Amino acid sequence: MAIASALLAQGTQVAFGSLQQDTGLPVEVTADNLAVDQDTGEAVFTGNVVVGQGEMRLSAKRLLVVYREDTEGIERMEATGGVTLVSGPDAAESERADYNIDDGTIVMTGNVLLTQGPSALTADKMTVQLDTGTAQMAGSVKTILQTGDN
Repeated sequence: MAIASALLAQGTQVAFGSLQQDTGLPVEVTADNLAVDQDTGEAVFTGNVVVGQGEMRLSAKRLLVVYREDTEGIERMEATGGVTLVSGPDAAESERADYNIDDGTIVMTGNVLLTQGPSALTADKMTVQLDTGTAQMAGSVKTILQTGDN
């Protein structure tokens, strides 16, 4: 008989991904459509969007890419609509993800679900620090912990 216990907390830190992510690696984006606004320096990818950087993969319905003012690379990305972030064996789902390239953080919000093997955590918000491979869960954090007795 499996014994499970529920964990409710204000916030908790967990490992995320199999390794630390180098945010200086090139970012590859594929999508069905692309619209570029030369005045604002923004690009909007829509339809089957997949972003790859190193071992990390992010998919969504829509991705806004904001370039730096000097056009020397990407400043940030905003993914919305059925967002899935995968790094190594870990996967997270949410309604939105904001990726700040310079500080190497991804903030996922809206019905966040993190799966790590047989374990799952839910929260309102998850902040992933790519350089350390850690994530901070906050707001209505809940998980079921398996005791190992089957």
